[in-house]
Amino acid sequence: MKVDTVIVGAGTAGLSALREVRRYTEDFLLVNDGHWGTTCAAVGCMPSKALIEAANALHRRHAFAAFGIRGADSLHADIPAVLQRVRRMRDGFVKGPQSVPGKLGRRALAGRARLLGPGRLAVGGKEIAARAIILAPGSHPVVPGPWRAFGDRLLTTDSLFEQADLPRRIAVIGMGAIGVEIAQALARLGLEVAGFDGAEGLAGIDDPQVLAAFRPLIEAEIALHLGAPAKLEEADGAIRVTGAGGSFEADAVLAAIGRRPNIDGLGLDTLGVPLNEAGLPEIDPATLRIGDLSVFLVGDANGHRALLHEAADEGHIAGRMAAPDAAGDGLCRRTALSIVFSSPQVARVGPALSALGGHGIVSGSADFSRQARARMAESAAGLMRVHADRETGRLLAAEMAVPAAEHLAHLLALAVERRMTVDDVLAMPFYHPVLEEGLRGALRELARALPNRGGSDLSRCEATGYDALD
Repeated sequence: MKVDTVIVGAGTAGLSALREVRRYTEDFLLVNDGHWGTTCAAVGCMPSKALIEAANALHRRHAFAAFGIRGADSLHADIPAVLQRVRRMRDGFVKGPQSVPGKLGRRALAGRARLLGPGRLAVGGKEIAARAIILAPGSHPVVPGPWRAFGDRLLTTDSLFEQADLPRRIAVIGMGAIGVEIAQALARLGLEVAGFDGAEGLAGIDDPQVLAAFRPLIEAEIALHLGAPAKLEEADGAIRVTGAGGSFEADAVLAAIGRRPNIDGLGLDTLGVPLNEAGLPEIDPATLRIGDLSVFLVGDANGHRALLHEAADEGHIAGRMAAPDAAGDGLCRRTALSIVFSSPQVARVGPALSALGGHGIVSGSADFSRQARARMAESAAGLMRVHADRETGRLLAAEMAVPAAEHLAHLLALAVERRMTVDDVLAMPFYHPVLEEGLRGALRELARALPNRGGSDLSRCEATGYDALD
């Protein structure tokens, strides 16, 4: 069987690639192994945020007394009803991706693909030759083999949202972005939760000052055991999880220690290119091409930036570069942006502080525990740090654990993407009272550290060209 282009995987990256491939050909195959709902819509971003919204709605009751609102003590979470709503919303989100095979007909093929070489692959008993191949097989949760002995008491995000109810004691192992989000949400829904991680970090935070501000806020809601690997053992019908600083007896354990690319059996070894220790080839981030082949590796499977918007961009790039008349060195990647939907939210824009090197960098910070708008909302907490180039004043990066970080991060990402300076951003209007005034405070502190600066937030007026008006 011969086709022009084969796309392996119908997740976010694969579907994004499909849109671009259809610009140059209808002679394609979309091959998918497993569900057609995408990781994000089915088990990732969307159901997790639906759970978090329910948890935060209930947790809000703790601030009612400060507002003068009484009667909050009678509120509680109906966990089965919460999970039912999560699934109902999830089912709506997956309808679009699930409709793809019906729309494509014979051009959609269910099955597991294996490469046979740069331009050949097999799906089931069929061998397919293709001019271009886009690999977007996705990823799966990491679960250490010995942990599987705990059966259905061991959960991952692939199984968590399918539960009709949840036990009252849950240990979350892995305090990265997903682990922190889910652990806090479960605690806010009234469950007893403990978090474990072999590292001392939380939510992927790189800046030590931001981490120092964030940790006590999470620790006020969840018992944390950081800095030593977690050990699991049976304990009279419960699972005893032991880590740094003690142990916790859980009714269930959520493994949130990462996801692994679905490359086992994919046949990357048949491409004739070097593979690293993880079994992955080197790819060009601007083209997603493997070596000089017409084979592309995109999305979670390449381990570059496992985020939905990055997967969508990578599919777009690969779909463009797979065209027979594709020219150029690829497409520029957007400014790095990541957000953790904890409370306060954690976000990073641009490179991590540790990657900036420290030389020639100036920084400004804002303590949101004193931010006026956040105090009105009883959400005042956290720290923002913003970094710029000392010589040019150009904004380079930021990291924060503050209320509404998802919105502040987008504002900063725009500034970094457009290569704006500290003065450029300070010259923009800031309304009052808003959370963005906290950002302005950080920028003003940063500006004071920059040499040869004019000292005003306002831009100089440009000449109108009319003497009577100038």
